[in-house]
Amino acid sequence: MESGRKNGYHMQGSEEVSTEAYPGNGDGRVKPVESYPMNGGDGPTSYSHNSHYQGEGVNVSKQLISQAIENNITLKFLSSMETYHIADLGCSVGPNTFSVVQNIIGAVEHKLLSLGSSSKVLDFQVSFNDHVSNDFNTLFASLQSKGRRYFAAGVPGSFHGRLFPKASLHFVHSSYAVHWLSQVPDEVKDDTSPAWNKGKIFSIKAKQEVEEAYSAQFAKDMEVILQARAEEVAVDGLMAFTLPYTKGPVYVEQALFYRLFHILELALNDMADKGRLDEVKVNSFNLPIYIPYAQEIQKLVERNGTFTIENMQPLASATKGFSSRLDARQCSMIVRAPMEGIMGQYFGSEVIDEIFEKYVEIAEENSDFIAQSAALTEDLFVLLKRKA
Repeated sequence: MESGRKNGYHMQGSEEVSTEAYPGNGDGRVKPVESYPMNGGDGPTSYSHNSHYQGEGVNVSKQLISQAIENNITLKFLSSMETYHIADLGCSVGPNTFSVVQNIIGAVEHKLLSLGSSSKVLDFQVSFNDHVSNDFNTLFASLQSKGRRYFAAGVPGSFHGRLFPKASLHFVHSSYAVHWLSQVPDEVKDDTSPAWNKGKIFSIKAKQEVEEAYSAQFAKDMEVILQARAEEVAVDGLMAFTLPYTKGPVYVEQALFYRLFHILELALNDMADKGRLDEVKVNSFNLPIYIPYAQEIQKLVERNGTFTIENMQPLASATKGFSSRLDARQCSMIVRAPMEGIMGQYFGSEVIDEIFEKYVEIAEENSDFIAQSAALTEDLFVLLKRKA
């Protein structure tokens, strides 16, 4: 691909790197962030039709979010405002984001009533955020106007940096997004580095140097995320996020998340062995995702020092047996919906169908491997509160 500027991006080889300006830094610097849009539209491979895995986690977290609002929002906090501002970071194209927003608004309204403030009427402003390459057209076409109790806005840009004015947010939500890194660690793509991740596509079951490179990148990204939100969230405002996590190697190897992506790893290597994909490219391909330990997240929040941890707990699975109901084609769609964009940029869009047909073939041969996984048992809910 020819190098040049197009739609706010600088195209470098086959990688698409966002050149969105970092608002508020005062010196015009640009923070490069790799962009990984979910599949847009409303077709069979779209994220909107293949995000049930994430949707189950969102549903489980609703009660925890309602409890967070009940336990942490005071009448003094609410009485000082006319508009309650909610931001959903990494919203993608729905429908999960709409479900989350309605739950937050309902919980705030219930809190007002429980405080005896039925006369207090709040406006609700909801900002839906994702990369500029996100399919905002599909997102807003799905947004129901009838009965909607909030004002909606799209905020394009990476959450690895500032997005909103200072102290303007009251509740920040993000589900299955903060484990996406701003970039793949350079070391794991470099065949001269001890951390070269040859034949593998992420840090799970990789050598120690790979794990350390991914962990270091996650730490850098979380510091940026927390510092940006510290600027944007009002004092006593809340931030809740859900992400995959692990209690150790034995646990993560049992998780559906790992097993679905291990099948992709097998498919890519099989195609490289048969000459259908460039072996050099396959050996250098890595997913920009990291599954942290809970202790890592706690340490990073405490090191940042601008938020208190109000709650951190595993999500009880609402989908016991979910993996046993998946067939090979459904497994491929769960992986394809979030990964097709980055894989198309890297390997070329013309081979995507073939990659996922190979995925289906291998998944059928390993159906027990998928069915026996522990579906959604390794997700973590984290609630933070902005310090004064």
